[in-house]
Amino acid sequence: MAAAERRSATVAGALAAGAGEKGVTAAVTAAGPDVTLYAPAVTTGGRATAGQVQAAAQKGAIRTEDVDGGRVRLEPVTVAGKTSVVEVFVSEHDLGAGTARNWWVLLGIALGLVGGSVFVVDRLARGAVASARNLVHAAMAVGGGDLGVRIQPSGPRELAEAGYAFNRMADRLITSRTDERELVADLSHRLRTPLTALRLDAEALDPDDTQVGIMFDQDELDRRRGIRRIRQAIVTLEGEVNQLINTTRQAVAAQVAEAPEDGLCDASEVVRERMLFWSALAGDQNRQYRVIGAHTRIPVPVGRAELAAALDAVLGNVFRYTPQGTAFEVGISRRDGWVALRVDDAGTGIPDPEKAMQRGQSNQGSTGLGLDIARRAAQAAGGSVSLDRAAMGGASVVMLLADAEATPKQASRFGLVGRLARERTSRPGRSNERD
Repeated sequence: MAAAERRSATVAGALAAGAGEKGVTAAVTAAGPDVTLYAPAVTTGGRATAGQVQAAAQKGAIRTEDVDGGRVRLEPVTVAGKTSVVEVFVSEHDLGAGTARNWWVLLGIALGLVGGSVFVVDRLARGAVASARNLVHAAMAVGGGDLGVRIQPSGPRELAEAGYAFNRMADRLITSRTDERELVADLSHRLRTPLTALRLDAEALDPDDTQVGIMFDQDELDRRRGIRRIRQAIVTLEGEVNQLINTTRQAVAAQVAEAPEDGLCDASEVVRERMLFWSALAGDQNRQYRVIGAHTRIPVPVGRAELAAALDAVLGNVFRYTPQGTAFEVGISRRDGWVALRVDDAGTGIPDPEKAMQRGQSNQGSTGLGLDIARRAAQAAGGSVSLDRAAMGGASVVMLLADAEATPKQASRFGLVGRLARERTSRPGRSNERD
C-alpha cells in the first residue's frame, strides 16, 4: 500500500503541475501497471465500480476500496474545478507477500515473552515459597520448644516483615519464660517466711528424744513422736521449696496478686504490719528489737505485696542466719525525695556483700534470693539496695526507694543511712515501737 501511494503520487503530481495529455500519459506509464486515470466525469475503465469512483471524486478524499482480486487506492486530484481520480490496484498476492515470515517472527516474540515471564515468575515464586517454608519450619520448631530458632527475613516485603515479627516474638518468649522462672523462684522464696516461723516454733518445743522410752509413759512417747514428725515435715517442706527455687523449670500457673492501680503503698504501714508478725518470733527467741520512724505515712511507688515480700526476705535472713537472742532494728526515714528502709542486726555481718547481692549466690547454703528480691523491689521503685556494717555490729541492709510525694535529689541519695544512724544512737536503751 505504501508503494501504491508513491505510484499514485507520480500521476497526481503530473496532473497538479498542469501537464498536457502526453505528459499525463507518460506519467501513468511511468507509474507502472495497474494504474488507471479517470478523467473528469468518467467513472469506468478501471477495477473500481462507478459508485466508488464517483464517491471519491465527490468527497475529495483518498479512499481504499476492496475489489475482486485485491484492493484499489483512489486518490482524487482537482485542477481548474475539474476532478480526476487516480486508481492504483494492489493484488491479494502483493498484500500478503512476506506476512508469513512476519507472523512467525511475532509468534516467536510472543513465545519468548511468555517463556521469560514464566521464568521470572518462577524465580519470584521460588523466593516467596522458600521464605514461607522457612517461616513455617521456624514456627514449628518454636512450637516444639526450641526458642533459640531465628530466621533470616527474605522474600517479598510482607514475608520479610513477618520474619522480623517472628524473631521479635521468639525474643519476647525467651524473656517471658525467664521472667516466669524468676517469678516462680521469688514466689517460692516467699514461702520460706512462714516456714521459718514454723521451724523456729518447732525448735522451741520439747526434745523429741524417744531412745530412753522406759522413762516415759505412752502419752509422753506419743507427744515426742508427734514433735519429731512435725520437725521432719518442716525439713521436708523446706527441701521441696528449695528444690522448686533451684530448678524453676515449671511454667507459672498463676500470676502475682495485682498491685494497687496507682502503684503506691504506705511503707510505714507495711513495716508496722510485718513487724506484728515478726515480733512474735522475736519474743519467742528473746530478740530485742525496735522500729524507728514508722509512725507517719510515707508513700512509695511500689506495690504493697512486693514491698512486704522484700521486707520479709531481709528479716527472714536475720532470723535464719543470726543466733537466737541477736537484737535487730528496723528503721524508715525520708529526705530529699528518697525513702530509706533499713534493717540492722547485731550478728556477725555479711563477709562478702558484693557476692550476697548476686542472684542465686549465698554463703549460708540457701537459695540466695532474699536480697535479690529486695533489690528488685527497690529498683522497681527507682531505688537500690546497699549493704554495710551496722553500728550494732552485724549487717545493715538499706533499701532506697523513691518518695512518691517528692522529686529525688541525686546528690544526697545515700545521706539517709547516716541520718538513720544518728537517730539510732540518739535513742538509748531497748525500744519496741510498733505504731
